[in-house]
Amino acid sequence: MADEAKAKGNAAFAAGRFEEAARHFGDAIALAPDNHVLYSNRSAAHASLGRYSEALADAERTVALRPDWAKGYSRLGAALLGLGDAPAAVEAYEKGLALDPSNEALRSGLAQARQAAATRRPGASGGDALGKVFQGPELWTKIAADPTTRAYLDQPDFVQMLREVQRNPGSLNTYLSDPRMVQVLTLMLNIKLQPQSNGASEPAAAPQTPKQQPEAKAREPEPEPEPEPMEVIEEEKERKERKAAAQKEKEAGNAAYKKKDFDNAIQHYTKAMELDDEDISYITNRAAVYLEMGKYDECIKDCDKAVERGRELHADFKMISRALTRKGTALAKLAKTSKDYDVAIETFQKALTEHRNPDTLKKLNDAERSKKELEQQEYYDPKIADEEREKGNEFFKQQKYPEAVKHYTEALRRNPKDPKVYSNRAACYTKLGALPEGLKDAEKCIELDPTFSKGYTRKGAIQFFMKEYDKALETYQAGLKHDPKNQELLDGVRRCVEQINKASRGELSEEEMKERQNKAMQDPEIQNILTDPIMRQVLAYLQENPRAAQAHLKNPGVMQKIQKLVSAGIVQMK
Repeated sequence: MADEAKAKGNAAFAAGRFEEAARHFGDAIALAPDNHVLYSNRSAAHASLGRYSEALADAERTVALRPDWAKGYSRLGAALLGLGDAPAAVEAYEKGLALDPSNEALRSGLAQARQAAATRRPGASGGDALGKVFQGPELWTKIAADPTTRAYLDQPDFVQMLREVQRNPGSLNTYLSDPRMVQVLTLMLNIKLQPQSNGASEPAAAPQTPKQQPEAKAREPEPEPEPEPMEVIEEEKERKERKAAAQKEKEAGNAAYKKKDFDNAIQHYTKAMELDDEDISYITNRAAVYLEMGKYDECIKDCDKAVERGRELHADFKMISRALTRKGTALAKLAKTSKDYDVAIETFQKALTEHRNPDTLKKLNDAERSKKELEQQEYYDPKIADEEREKGNEFFKQQKYPEAVKHYTEALRRNPKDPKVYSNRAACYTKLGALPEGLKDAEKCIELDPTFSKGYTRKGAIQFFMKEYDKALETYQAGLKHDPKNQELLDGVRRCVEQINKASRGELSEEEMKERQNKAMQDPEIQNILTDPIMRQVLAYLQENPRAAQAHLKNPGVMQKIQKLVSAGIVQMK
């Protein structure tokens, strides 16, 4: 990432490894070519190496990208001054000060540029020519390698003189009165000058105290701060300002969204994204607006962008989940076929792996249900359903019940609203002894068509086989309300009454009675009756004071419950 390369460049610059710093800043620029700070930093690194042409190119790019940034003009002025174009440097510094009048670096740079411009007069060309000897990057290497000049690099005032000559070759004459500068000049020109003392052959030693070189000290220009690429304070300040401005845009977008002013909301969120690309909430908010507007493709693009950027920033999993949830919602809205729901369901599942949110889970369940419903609609074909039902009927006649179930099931997939098929499959399940499945089909049959007598006979028969005689009796009686003369229903009522009366007359064996009572006690309705305080009191009266119980038995509701207990074998009436 660009930030990583930039950090490496900052560290190298701080350690004085300017070549390495320039290389890292170049890598960062390749990743973020519109970042003005990176060009500013590389300009400073080039200037530190004496490569003022490259420094100038980067400074010009900095100003082009950010014309209202005062620091860019500081870089531009330094590069121009290094190239000897003092008037242009003065102009650059003045432009910077117009933007930031209190900037000390710009003030200092302007003073030096004006001083350099003042020294540019006829007759100064010889100093310029000699001064260019100091322009090459090998200057510092040669000084460090020569034992007679190595110690000079530890003297800040002399290092400042060399930097000034590098920036302004014409200023060399100003410093030639300093024996150290003469010594370095002879080194760079590969010549030996006659010593100025009385024949001593030693090279001139570096002055030990400031008093030994009052003239040079007096002529020194005001020191300029070292080029600083890290821009720690300014950049952090600018970053905070951008984030604050982005938050204001977000708040404005939220307000517009609540007012259903979606176009303005999008403008504010977009502006927030431009100001701060380290907060994906601006992207997800814009995606929410697109979702409300029905612009599902734009919503999906924003969600993908938010997820990608969120991964890079190691954003909170909840934010990633939110983006994926909104994408899944948009995909579900676009779904036209059952297959289209697959990608929406997959997206919701990914969102849940990031953060298990109840809202996301509900959306997943809704999508899966919609997919199933659409599959049924796509598979719906009454004609094929009738064909499959007839095939099932043929196998039922042949007593091939598993095969019949298979065809009835396919018929229901083709037409899930046909009560006759549920009735037929319930009959198959009854023959196979799968009574719970048969009961479920019979109940579905009655639900689809409450007037279809077969549904009641199927359900009653299954309940009778399960020895739930009281329930079977209720089912047959319910069927007779729709078809009073149905013989099958009437026979069912008769059989149930016979079984219930057997219990009342004591004709059941002890084992049969116990089995019936155990089964009845598992019935929630029976449990409710037995736990009802009023019914418990009535049952107590029936055992201890039958005369007192008669008053309660006149109540139809109480009598119905007593009859229910009698039918279930819980209570015996003699």
